[in-house]
Amino acid sequence: MTGRDRMVLIVVVVLLVLVGAWMEVVSPERQEASKLSAQVGTAKSELASAEAKLASARAAQSQYASAYAAMVSLGKAVPASQEVPSLIYELAQASNQKRVEFASIGSSTSAPGSSGATAVAASAASGFTPLPFTLTFEGSFFDLEHLFQQLTSFTTRTTTGTLQVSGRLLTIQSVKLAPVSSAGSGTSTDLTGSVTASAYVAPATQGLSSGATAASPTGAASPASSSAPASSATAPAIVRVNP
Repeated sequence: MTGRDRMVLIVVVVLLVLVGAWMEVVSPERQEASKLSAQVGTAKSELASAEAKLASARAAQSQYASAYAAMVSLGKAVPASQEVPSLIYELAQASNQKRVEFASIGSSTSAPGSSGATAVAASAASGFTPLPFTLTFEGSFFDLEHLFQQLTSFTTRTTTGTLQVSGRLLTIQSVKLAPVSSAGSGTSTDLTGSVTASAYVAPATQGLSSGATAASPTGAASPASSSAPASSATAPAIVRVNP
């Protein structure tokens, strides 16, 4: 065997040793490194997702107080029970501010007009129960006009599409004005305003807060307004507010 052959043989042996070392050591390590790199990529993706959820949760936490207040306001607009006394109180407060006498409130049996029928149909489709009322007020023309404007502004929709709630949701079907018939019940300029309107009651299965409180969405205590006992299914008979 010549020196050249020996050199070639040595080179071949070295190559075989290198290939064997690659197969036994380097290649498994590269595969393991590839797997670890994939796991690191997955962990980074999960971390980014968790950070996004954390940011969303913190944003929701910072907005919880205002969202809860808005929910309570909407619960007052459409309560889970009839809450007729609170409605009478709101109407009495509004009429006192407008120098109008809130004379009576009673159940209404007249059919609503086209706009009122549309509102009642929409409330029925959403599961709300309409409560038709006939409200009687006495006062001057302008005072009654201002009062009716306030009643319609209990719940308003802003230009951005959100709701602003300041009282019970009322849909006014009709308004009738007539001179005060009883002598001595006011000046000659006083009028009697009869308003046919509907309040609404949320479905009994939909609680106001489902146990949430102003401090926590999983609180054990519910607001006082959501724990009120259920009222009867019918509106009350005529109630004289002021004798």
